[in-house]
Amino acid sequence: MMGVTLRPVEAADPSDLPSAFGFGPLELRPDEGLASASGVALHLSVREFGLLVELARNDGRIVRREELYEAVWGEPLRQGDRTVDVYVRRLRVKLSQALPTWSFIHTHVGFGYRFSPAFESSGRGDAAQSAL
Repeated sequence: MMGVTLRPVEAADPSDLPSAFGFGPLELRPDEGLASASGVALHLSVREFGLLVELARNDGRIVRREELYEAVWGEPLRQGDRTVDVYVRRLRVKLSQALPTWSFIHTHVGFGYRFSPAFESSGRGDAAQSAL
């Protein structure tokens, strides 16, 4: 397994986050609402895209479900709400279909989710991971 680090796709002011992120074959352009895998646009819902961007902006850091919900949905997560888990599962499936040899979102039970792109030679990808 080989780790991948965040690389700006285009020059950006060092004090700001880059307007585009590249993670191996996955590219995110938040300003354009575009995610692509090996140059092919991914068909993500607005919430899936927002969740992916938020996780990518926190590359390598475990992000609590509550933080993700507030950042993407704009309000506090209600107790017992599993919306984030459902959307993470959908996102994993779409990423796995587009890039089957890559794993992007990792679950930390009781803590949250971590975005950490990794190439998996077995070709299992994200869909093999549990969504919860």
